[in-house]
Amino acid sequence: MATSVDTPPETPVQELRDHRETYEGFSRLVLFAVLHITLVLACMALAFLGHIPVLAVLLGLGGTVALLVAFAVSG
Repeated sequence: MATSVDTPPETPVQELRDHRETYEGFSRLVLFAVLHITLVLACMALAFLGHIPVLAVLLGLGGTVALLVAFAVSG
């Protein structure tokens, strides 16, 4: 495989650092997805089984905003 003349070859330390950053970013994305799916399922259960759709919508919107803010601040 030919390498570009403009970019120097990366050292193993740089490759490891880049890989770790990518892994941590992907882990945060998966955690966010799991938490958001759990929130949506809980809100659906509250709305349909608990017969409290207004509270479910408010909890869903507030929870989504809280998750977005929490992940934006911690990142």
